[in-house]
Amino acid sequence: MSRTETNDGAAIPAAATSTRGWQELWLKEDWWAIWLGLGIVIVALLLFANGSSIRWIAVTPAKWSTVAQLGAHFAGNWERYVAQFVLWLAVFSLALGALGHKPREFVPAFVFLYLLSIVIIAIGQWDKANTYNLEPPLVALVVGLLLSNLIGLPRWLDAGFRVEFYIKLGIVLLGATLPFTLILWAGPVAIAQASIVSIVTFAVIYFVAVRLGLDRRLAATLGAGGAVCGVSASIAIAGAVGAKKEDAPIAITLVIGWAIVMIFVLPLMAQALHLSAGVGGAWIGTSEFADAAGIAAAQTYGDLAAHGAVAGNSDQALAAFTLMKVVGRDVWIGIWAFVLAFVATTRWERNELGRRAYAAEIWWRFPKFVLGFLVASLLITVVTSGYSLAAYNKAVNPALVAPIKDLRTWAFIFCFLSIGLTTRVRDLAHAGRKPFLAFTSGVAVNVVLGFVLSAVVFAAHWDNLAR
Repeated sequence: MSRTETNDGAAIPAAATSTRGWQELWLKEDWWAIWLGLGIVIVALLLFANGSSIRWIAVTPAKWSTVAQLGAHFAGNWERYVAQFVLWLAVFSLALGALGHKPREFVPAFVFLYLLSIVIIAIGQWDKANTYNLEPPLVALVVGLLLSNLIGLPRWLDAGFRVEFYIKLGIVLLGATLPFTLILWAGPVAIAQASIVSIVTFAVIYFVAVRLGLDRRLAATLGAGGAVCGVSASIAIAGAVGAKKEDAPIAITLVIGWAIVMIFVLPLMAQALHLSAGVGGAWIGTSEFADAAGIAAAQTYGDLAAHGAVAGNSDQALAAFTLMKVVGRDVWIGIWAFVLAFVATTRWERNELGRRAYAAEIWWRFPKFVLGFLVASLLITVVTSGYSLAAYNKAVNPALVAPIKDLRTWAFIFCFLSIGLTTRVRDLAHAGRKPFLAFTSGVAVNVVLGFVLSAVVFAAHWDNLAR
């Protein structure tokens, strides 16, 4: 990263100086992710306040068991898909045009991306999808990797595969599905367990990576990928610490790889250990690295409970997983982003440059889209503050939160497809075995620590969850 210097000798990345000031508000990808994400949330809130919803535009393929059912769904809802496509195309073209990209290059690539995303989400809505672990984000990543590495795509299509832009928008929308009241409803046990796991897992991966000789920025990116919500955290932290371009893809590849393994391993291990549905769900939420993979694993364990193979019921497994992973661990994205942006600018770069770091660099380095995540959460919190958990699930979730979650699903599918479509496996092979060893050390600690906390320390809490 090239640098300039201020009059007092402090170092500032040159890239950060080019778009500072008010121009940042329309010349940086982070801010556009905020404007688009909060725009969606505000429109949803206004419609909800007037007894309406954004459900019509937030269309996704419905559950289906036969091709005829799926065809009937598209035949009856094609106008909604066309309207949604036009909306996505318009807002993305506006943002990318302001960022200096050429919309005429983006449009054909996005047409391909959107059509492929419809197919991916439809596969995930098949009634046998859970049986075969066909979760849309994982399918999207695999399909993207196969197309990119086995078939090959024209490089000009990369104009539509805006990995970071899509994930940043998805994270802002994620905030709207995690109101602070939900954190309170989760209770001190879930928050305490999630915090312990997040801190310990990050520390283990980071220190092993550094001892293996990896750069601290890659070590931090790997640590966050294992400690929080893998893909989202890897991208957020890579930006916060000024990591190399290839660092985030390395972390994402390891996150997804281990997440897929855990889909199969964790339910089998939990059943072999005779864990109840609540305890098993909490262990999965503590040990999985990606929301989609974790939901698949928790659903699998919940199905075992529904058939009497383990104690408890399916709702306990999903509730425990949600409290641990989606609520407890995912909220650490913002915390780690701030802490590591501070450490990178005030400690690492100061030591490397031999001079005092520019204090304001903490702000310029901090991933701004995390602010959008917090604001979206705050807005939904204000609206839901007068609701009980039962009333929230009955009235607020279906009309307000669920449609936002559906649009978030689209953003995440765009992201996962783009990751696969732009990742060349041979390029990642150059990273060597050290990142794998560092991340795997965190996996081992995570699984053991998660078991102890879920099945021993807080077993009574999870065993009686939702009873």
